[in-house]
Amino acid sequence: MWSPQSWKSFPSVQQPVYPDAAMLERTLAELASLPPLVTSYEIESLKLQLAEAARGERFILWGGDCAENFADCNSAAIAAKLKILLQMSLVLVHGTRKRITRIGRFAGQYAKPRSTANEVRDGVELPSFRGDNVNRPDFTRESRTPDPMLLLRGYERSALTLNFVRALVDGGFADLHHPEKWDLSFVVHSPLAAEYQKMVDSIGESLRFMESLAGATIAQMQRVDFYTSHELLLLDYESALTRQVPRREGWFNLSTHLPWIGMRTNAVDGAHVEFCRGIRNPVGVKVGPDTSADGLLRTIDALSPEREPGRVVLVSRFGAHAIGRGLPPLLRAVREAGLPVVWVCDPMHGNTETVVPTGGPWAGKSVKTRKFGHILAEVEQAFEVHRAEGSVLAGVHVELTGEDVTECTGGARGLLDDDLSRAYRSQVDPRLNYEQALELAMLIARRAAPRG
Repeated sequence: MWSPQSWKSFPSVQQPVYPDAAMLERTLAELASLPPLVTSYEIESLKLQLAEAARGERFILWGGDCAENFADCNSAAIAAKLKILLQMSLVLVHGTRKRITRIGRFAGQYAKPRSTANEVRDGVELPSFRGDNVNRPDFTRESRTPDPMLLLRGYERSALTLNFVRALVDGGFADLHHPEKWDLSFVVHSPLAAEYQKMVDSIGESLRFMESLAGATIAQMQRVDFYTSHELLLLDYESALTRQVPRREGWFNLSTHLPWIGMRTNAVDGAHVEFCRGIRNPVGVKVGPDTSADGLLRTIDALSPEREPGRVVLVSRFGAHAIGRGLPPLLRAVREAGLPVVWVCDPMHGNTETVVPTGGPWAGKSVKTRKFGHILAEVEQAFEVHRAEGSVLAGVHVELTGEDVTECTGGARGLLDDDLSRAYRSQVDPRLNYEQALELAMLIARRAAPRG
């Protein structure tokens, strides 16, 4: 019999060890009494949209930070992230001729899995930093000790972020129907400069034409839906925010619209799959080179025995050099089993590499980065592989920021390894900056445009 606590009878990984069990229980009881962050109505609406995307009727844009931190819960950072996602979605609407489902990696992405439970520096061993929801990054015993009160801080910042996002979206944020006001200075550096500019001009003309016909602005004509997501890691936190609601059957995880299970927690007989088995949310599952066809089918069956459309979202993350041989067998297995899943391409995680800049403040030091060319190559191959297998690529999942960081190389400006030290701010994984993210949307729109 499933319950929000039944996961405790299954093997669990990536869970912090809290030294004060009584404080943890008090914190979870308080969380369970607080209002939910999202509603069951929104969750069911997203599930319907995901099912439409799986049929090729929509396209999913899913993006945001690799890991949020409490310090960036401010209006400027949130607005910059929302701005680039909305601009990307407008480009994709124009290119794909489809409605876009927008999902943000925000309002809850405060915890991260770690390769090891502990970290050693100069002979001192302390718990690894697991994100602002769990502990603090400073390498001291006090900072690294998991603190249950941080779960409340994470809940509060998630609520603040979500409230601000909703207010911006409902208020017709940033006059986005005027692309000529976007920051497009990077375009001139690209061999496709003329094509990019033509695309942006066409978007502006189309929107103004629609406005003149309707006698209203696009913001007034159509409400923009925005959904949230985060990696489902801290099962105590997630179960405290899992509720039954009036007039709907089953349990809903009301901490987010779309939780996903990562590569480190996707064991079919593990606690994370057990927890997700019983909630009504759509659930994402990361799929990579180590995923077997048999294991994937078992996971899908565990999460959706009734084969509900829009319920299971498979996020492939192979890397540009492995997707061509790794993804097709999984597509065939799922198709032959007749399972209704939503396929999304994550071109970021499989393309992470370490470089050693020769100049700048980080000369001679190892730095994690991703090449824009590899990210684009994986997306391009994903389209081709799905087409060859008779499948539908329903969307893309990218780590990005609306700020001028230098964490990924390449793109129209041609960032090099030595440029990384100029503005590398991520605590975990490298993200596309504003220019790179918008350029990626333009290239996807160019690739996904209806043929003929």
